[in-house]
Amino acid sequence: MTEDTLLIDGLCALCSKSGKFITKRRVKPLTLVEQNSDEGIELLKRFNVSVDSVVLIRNEKAYIRSSAAIRCLLYMRWNWRWMYPFVWIIPLPLRDLCYNLVSKMRKFRES
Repeated sequence: MTEDTLLIDGLCALCSKSGKFITKRRVKPLTLVEQNSDEGIELLKRFNVSVDSVVLIRNEKAYIRSSAAIRCLLYMRWNWRWMYPFVWIIPLPLRDLCYNLVSKMRKFRES
């Protein structure tokens, strides 16, 4: 069984800062791995993920985009974790739309 792992874009400042934010506030074990590392590439292949997105591997299942980002709340202290059910009820297409907008703006700013 693979331990729960969050794969982030190590070249993205927003992703790296988000990873540090989660790490400082987590209470449950969660390993952070850069997607472009050897371990990250192997995990992406193993779980057949080929999207440019944050990926959370939890209970041997890969979650991407907003589904991965929101599930990260479950690893954090109670004062963050309580938000999970409220953001989860937002329909997936709307959540992913917001996620994609932030992702595109991040890429636009990197150029």
